[in-house]
Amino acid sequence: MKAKLISIAAVVLLLFVALMQISGVVRDRQAYRQLVVDGIAKSLAGPQTLTGPLIHRACTEEWDIALPEKRVETGRREFHLTLAPASLAVQGGSQLEARARGLHATQVFNLKARLTAQWSDLAGLQPVPEHRGSRLSCGQPLLMLSVSDARGIRHASLTLTGPTGAQNVPLKPGTFYGSYPRGVHAPLPAALVLAEPLEAVLELELVGTEQLAMVPMGSDTQVKLTSNWPHPSFGGQFLPVERKVTDRGFEASWRISSLASTAQQDVAQKKADAETLSVAFVDPGNTYALSDRATKYGVLFIGLTFLAVGLFEFMKSLRVHPVQYLLAGSAVCIFFLLLVSLSEHLPFGLAYGLAAAACVVLLMYYACYMLKSWLRGLPFGLGLAVLYGMLFVLLQMEQTALVLGAITLFVVLSAVMLLTRHVDWYARFERVNQFDQADQAEKNADKGGTKPGKNPPPSGGAGATGGAGGNLANGFAGATVKSSARFCD
Repeated sequence: MKAKLISIAAVVLLLFVALMQISGVVRDRQAYRQLVVDGIAKSLAGPQTLTGPLIHRACTEEWDIALPEKRVETGRREFHLTLAPASLAVQGGSQLEARARGLHATQVFNLKARLTAQWSDLAGLQPVPEHRGSRLSCGQPLLMLSVSDARGIRHASLTLTGPTGAQNVPLKPGTFYGSYPRGVHAPLPAALVLAEPLEAVLELELVGTEQLAMVPMGSDTQVKLTSNWPHPSFGGQFLPVERKVTDRGFEASWRISSLASTAQQDVAQKKADAETLSVAFVDPGNTYALSDRATKYGVLFIGLTFLAVGLFEFMKSLRVHPVQYLLAGSAVCIFFLLLVSLSEHLPFGLAYGLAAAACVVLLMYYACYMLKSWLRGLPFGLGLAVLYGMLFVLLQMEQTALVLGAITLFVVLSAVMLLTRHVDWYARFERVNQFDQADQAEKNADKGGTKPGKNPPPSGGAGATGGAGGNLANGFAGATVKSSARFCD
């Protein structure tokens, strides 16, 4: 009995190693998919972060420094004046489509947005000297909008509105602003620089992959986004105040005050990690992520399979060899390898169904011979089918997987306890020990038996005692053969 338990433990360890190897295959394929996604992003555009609109102006201040011996040295200071909008309203919609390369695909978004920024006071663009008698000079004010990957800009237009009316201003590439070099800018006409207030309307079409983020640059920022993607993941430092997610897409809106954000100060100091609001377009059908989650249940599957086989063996006085445990466990492991390989070519649901059906049929057929009866093999296979069905449900549940898995384990444990509530475990173990003793006696009898060409042992005395022992061993062996030599009905 101890030797068999040690053998089964060794089988479990061997299968655990096999599961780790399969998990390694899944991670390798997932890493390769990420390389493909990165390649698509390099060829198209990566995740996008919008910063702006923002008005900035490069200025210099020079002053004279008197030195001994009537010498004069000129001091110089370069600085940027930045002016964030008093209010910023962003309204946009994004449409997603899949872009594939080989077996792998990623979601690409096409954002069409309207950004409306208003400045009630432009006095912040006037430089203030720090040295008496200094000379100030400033460049033309630039209105800029920064994007993290300018290759994704498909269209951009700017309309400026002041007291004199609206006018279209052409945009130029680049921002000329420190840590935010990519994007577009437009020099402000001199007439508008002196005008108050000022309104800028930017029409933008932007392409990117995986994630869209925005820096709340306004003293009062309002953002409203819509999309046809039903699996958004909201992140950044600010979550939407209102959101609606359906099977046809989502709607989300943010309202952010500069009192609650350091974004304006971060951008003014040219920090690259300003606070953002973001939405990631998560792909829940990522087959490698689902396969990786499924593989993590592999040890549980093997444990429950061995538990079912062990109960049949123990309750029905059967004999299942450790090699048979190994073969049954190997079929369970093969399921996960079939799943990841088939899901690369088929929809995940269909791939899961085919892999599960193949393994259930194989294990049910093999269990009929391993457990010596169709009446035992069929319930065994049905139980496995239910187990695979529960795993599929768990993989589809993003938020309730833990509670559903815990309830399933509780139901399994309850079923085992109910089925074995009347079992006399001492008597069962004693019966198992008797079978083990019978096996040992049979082996001893085989070793001490008569070989061809040799005289039989003499009767009486020691020989008679040996004969009696042989008869006893034959009796136990006969009982063992009767209890185990059953074939499929």
